[in-house]
Amino acid sequence: MTFGQAITHYRRERKMTQRELASKVLKEDGEPISPQYLNDIERDRRNTPSEHLIKQFATALKVAPEVLYVYAKKFPEEFARIVESADEKSVINACAAFRRELRNDAVAA
Repeated sequence: MTFGQAITHYRRERKMTQRELASKVLKEDGEPISPQYLNDIERDRRNTPSEHLIKQFATALKVAPEVLYVYAKKFPEEFARIVESADEKSVINACAAFRRELRNDAVAA
């Protein structure tokens, strides 16, 4: 699923129109995004939005931001800062633990 498809999925699951969702997603200047911009995102006609907008979508759709980061194929800046200060072995171990956790969840489902 692409980021746009995920946004469409969660929006429809919450029975929201594009206009309703667009009015709840605020740009950094505090203005809402336009319904046309949202339509372009949902149709994958736009690049993945900024971290700020990903968090805004997560809040408006009541979805964990981490889920939307996965669909956006982005790494939260917070994680990037942690990784930059970690040693190589810790990064490798963290990635292995991440894979293990996701595999365990997939098996349990």
